[in-house]
Amino acid sequence: METDKDSKMTSAERMKALFEGRRPDRVPFNPFAIGFCAGIVGFEIADMYSDPRKSFEAQLMTRELYGYDANPVYAYASQGGWELGGEIKFPTGNAQAPVVSNAPVKTIEDIERLEMPDVSQAGALPLMMEFARLQSDKGMASALYFGTPFKLAANAMELPRMARLMIKEPNYVHKLVRKTTDFTIKAISYWIEVFGAEKVIYMDGAPTEANQIMSAKQFETFSLPYIIEVHERALFMGVKRFSTHVCGEQNLNLELWQKVPMGDAGIMSFGHEVDLNKVKRMFGDRCIIAGNVEPSRIQLGSPSEVYELCKKAIIDGKDSPRGYIFMPGCELPPDAPPYNIYTMKKAVDDFGSY
Repeated sequence: METDKDSKMTSAERMKALFEGRRPDRVPFNPFAIGFCAGIVGFEIADMYSDPRKSFEAQLMTRELYGYDANPVYAYASQGGWELGGEIKFPTGNAQAPVVSNAPVKTIEDIERLEMPDVSQAGALPLMMEFARLQSDKGMASALYFGTPFKLAANAMELPRMARLMIKEPNYVHKLVRKTTDFTIKAISYWIEVFGAEKVIYMDGAPTEANQIMSAKQFETFSLPYIIEVHERALFMGVKRFSTHVCGEQNLNLELWQKVPMGDAGIMSFGHEVDLNKVKRMFGDRCIIAGNVEPSRIQLGSPSEVYELCKKAIIDGKDSPRGYIFMPGCELPPDAPPYNIYTMKKAVDDFGSY
């Protein structure tokens, strides 16, 4: 990677250099902060998911406070349940994000008769579209954060039922994931129609694919082919790159993830359970890698512990051939001490320069 001559960059310049294969002035910092931002500006966590404008503004203000590089994003892990006809509960109290309160698929008969809704009206998609328009108005890429087809299906059915079905009735799992794959491709097409393919970034997360939940063989059978299909179709439609969060313990899946096309300078972020040096060797030549300080330590650890964990991640990741973004291993806990996020930024300033 070439070294950029600028000694000090804006966040936009920093990310542009990274995507173009040039070294930025320092490692970009994305704290993956959504619910956390609500407390910083005095909003309710539910506002981050029910009110796109409040969410966007809170994330911008938090970015200004801490000086990190990530753009605002609308995302939550339970997508699929509401979008396919069920209900969600917005977070209250100490809850971090929306959860499915009434799954739309409970039986194999429900799978048979399930029809995919209009993507412009389904669940959180109207909120996501409003958020994407705010991104576009600020000159940012319009992000569609959707999760893998298997994750959408598991959230629509609830994971314990899906786990039993993978063993007892695998054909019905494929029927349901086939439907959520087609639904995902329609959502991407909708985003492209509104914003243009060159301005869309497709973001997917894979928490249900963690090896605590499914084996590598089950991942290869029930999830991987559909992820590949979505990425290939999006590339064919003109999307340039993907940002994929390989969530949780996925060491047994890593070789399989190498089969997924990521586009031009796609981003792959990893949970704290996965060693950055390992993924740097496996993915660093073709992807920007990101990660992966353990989120619970950011919430519960002392500032000195957080600083040392951040130092290690930055040093391990910063020489990745295609580039590196410093992140937690998953979303920043909403109750993380604000000073610990300052400590993360301090570690970037102290150890992230090129």
